[in-house]
Amino acid sequence: MSFFATANKWGDFIKISHTVFALPFAIAAMVVAAREHGGWPGWRIFLLILCAMVTARTSAMTFNRIMDRRFDALNPRTAQRHLPAGTISLLNAWALFFVSSVLFLGATFFINRLCFILAPVALLIVCFYSLTKRFTDFTHVYLGIALGIAPVGAWLAVQGAFALPPVVLSLAVVLWLTGFDIIYATQDYEFDRRHGLHSLVVRWGVANSLKFAFLVHLASWAVLALFGLLCGFRLTYLIGLVIILGSVIVEHWLASRRSLKWINIAFFRLNALISIVFLISTVVSVLFPGLRRTWTW
Repeated sequence: MSFFATANKWGDFIKISHTVFALPFAIAAMVVAAREHGGWPGWRIFLLILCAMVTARTSAMTFNRIMDRRFDALNPRTAQRHLPAGTISLLNAWALFFVSSVLFLGATFFINRLCFILAPVALLIVCFYSLTKRFTDFTHVYLGIALGIAPVGAWLAVQGAFALPPVVLSLAVVLWLTGFDIIYATQDYEFDRRHGLHSLVVRWGVANSLKFAFLVHLASWAVLALFGLLCGFRLTYLIGLVIILGSVIVEHWLASRRSLKWINIAFFRLNALISIVFLISTVVSVLFPGLRRTWTW
């Protein structure tokens, strides 16, 4: 197998494309934290944040694939994933998990002391999600928390201290992830119900859980607006919020159609758009503060 084929296989195994969900929020937090320096903390901190994000996510996704391999093998939708299909061995998966975990801890060591002290806690949080579907209906919230710590981590990497804006942004991410993970979970409603796996979709049914997901997404949008207020953002950020709200409405319209095709579009493309639009509107608001005077809340 060629190098590119091998890289593509491992990239697909950890769903590297899904990094687009949490990474933009972490970078946005980094840019705001480095506002006094023009939004740029320097290449060293930026690359360390990037390394920490990628390795933490790799560790969490690998652990998830390892823990879920038995259920993945039974589910027709996931039976062709690498572990149940045998294209990646369990030993190699465990090796990737340990290597990525060590690299994550190493990256935080070179960032600052606080990040290094909190790193094991962060690693525990992002991996613990994989176990939650076995005992709680609120597994979606745990996933939200796992990804929601990213903005706080990026802020700490730059500032070395806690502050209110990244905490508010993290809350928005928790709510956003909770909502779209509920949408994603509707695909496996029948399978999860038959095999005793927990989720709000299993608990409330598809229709009710989608209604709840929509309310959660509206709450997330409101918290994003609060984040903009705390940061003093104006016109550019408002435009971003309008696009995000429109994307949320379209996402839930597509999800209501309940076909695998439309759910995947709602899950990946629109949520990727939301995170990228948020990043762009935040970066522009920081880099071009003069635009702020053209709009008041």
